[in-house]
Amino acid sequence: MQLVHTIQDLRSALRPFNSPAFVPTMGNLHEGHLDLVRTAQPLGDVTVSSIFVNRLQFAPHEDFDTYPRTLQADCDRLEQAGCDIVFAPAEKELYPEPQGYKIQPPADLADILEGHFRPGFFIGVCTVVMKLFQCVFSEAKGPRHALFGKKDYQQQMVIRRMVQQFGMPVEIIAGETQRAADGLALSSRNGYLSEAERAEAVQLSLALRALARDALAATGAMPEQLEGLEARAMRALAMRGWQPDYLTVRRRADLQLPKAADALTPQSLVVLGAARLGRTRLIDNFEV
Repeated sequence: MQLVHTIQDLRSALRPFNSPAFVPTMGNLHEGHLDLVRTAQPLGDVTVSSIFVNRLQFAPHEDFDTYPRTLQADCDRLEQAGCDIVFAPAEKELYPEPQGYKIQPPADLADILEGHFRPGFFIGVCTVVMKLFQCVFSEAKGPRHALFGKKDYQQQMVIRRMVQQFGMPVEIIAGETQRAADGLALSSRNGYLSEAERAEAVQLSLALRALARDALAATGAMPEQLEGLEARAMRALAMRGWQPDYLTVRRRADLQLPKAADALTPQSLVVLGAARLGRTRLIDNFEV
């Protein structure tokens, strides 16, 4: 496996290949990331992963400075998973000057849910992903694939829409959420949890599963009943000491609120949630 730190070295390493399969990450890797790498391998003739903690997607009060940087351990795990090239640029390499040009995703998708509670988050995500795509795919002559996990459900939708609207020759592949034995979605931020919080953390996924069951049971009058079901789910988590941002049922196609017709096709729905447990903010989702 080859580790490179500059765009020039990355492009030189990729020049002999035609079809990169790319897994962008912020490092501190877990099995979910490695599953994406293994999924990527048969999709191209070289498997690339990036490790970069992107300042643009963090608000001033968030955990940019304390986000775990574990490059050597990440590289060891990526090599074992079969990654060919790791791109780990310094901040000055990707942002040699203040980033004045930024990607502004449409509000109807990017200013709801995560975008509502983390203003500017998807601007930072889209901007860095666009840059990384230019770095990884500039030498490609064949099919290009990029893989993102479904745990960040809204994020992969925003990126997919960006690729479509800009006509980029990149196919976005969504990998299934990887979970611990008790059902907790794997996340780099799980490492922030205390032992007691880790035992409690699975309650978010349980609450979302219960909300999905309640929504399916209420499909005959879904638009009228959803708000009450969501509020009840949030109250139940709050009573356990959580600070929920949202637990909600949305349409898979666009993450908008379901309409009456959607009650006839519950398989088109997704439940999503975000809540803070102690100092750690966790997200999860289930397709109904």
